[in-house]
Amino acid sequence: MKVLLINGSPRVGGNTSIALAEMVKIFDAEGIGTEIVQIGAKDVRGCIACGTCRKTGKCVFDDIVNELAPKLEVADGLVLASPVYYASANSTLTAALDRLFYSARFDKTMKVGASVAVARRGGCSATFDQLNKYFTISGMAVASSQYWNSIHGKEMGEAADDPEGLQTMRTLARNMAFLMKSIALGKERYGLPEKEEQIHTNYVR
Repeated sequence: MKVLLINGSPRVGGNTSIALAEMVKIFDAEGIGTEIVQIGAKDVRGCIACGTCRKTGKCVFDDIVNELAPKLEVADGLVLASPVYYASANSTLTAALDRLFYSARFDKTMKVGASVAVARRGGCSATFDQLNKYFTISGMAVASSQYWNSIHGKEMGEAADDPEGLQTMRTLARNMAFLMKSIALGKERYGLPEKEEQIHTNYVR
C-alpha cells in the first residue's frame, strides 16, 4: 500500500513538513509506503477550461500536474497539506489540484483522502473544508482524526511545539491506515460500489 502526500507549502522543512513527517512515522510503522511531493514554490498555472484533457487524458500544461497523476493513480491514499493563506489553501496547490482532479480521468473511487491545514492561528477549518471537496466529488473515502486536521505554528519549526496538533496528525495517519486496509479487504470480497452512468444537469433557463 502507498500514500501520496502533497505538500503545498513553499517552505522546505517548514511547519507543513513537520505535520507530514509525523504522519509518515505512523505509515512506516503500519508498513505503508509513502512519497512526499512539495509543490508550493513551483510555477503552476491554473486551469483554462480548454478541454484538451478530455481527449488526451492529461493536462495541456505539461508540468508537475502530469507528474502527479500517475502517482495518484497507483496510490491507495492521498494527503493534501497546506499552510493557510487568507483562510484558504496556498494558491499554487489549489491551481495544481484543480487541474489534477479534472484532467486525471482514472477512477478514484474509495481511495482514502485526508487534508491537513497549518496556520499561525485561524483559517484552518475553512482550508480543511476546501481541500476535502476534492475528495468528496471523486467518490473517495475521507479520513478523520480526533480533531479537525490542523496544526499550529508561525515561524519555521514551531509546529513541533504543538503537542495536540502532532497527536492529531498521528491519529489521522492511524485512521487513514485502518481505512485503506479495510477498503482493500472489502474490495477483495465485495468489489467496488456499483456505478450508475453519471447524469449531468445544467440549470440554464
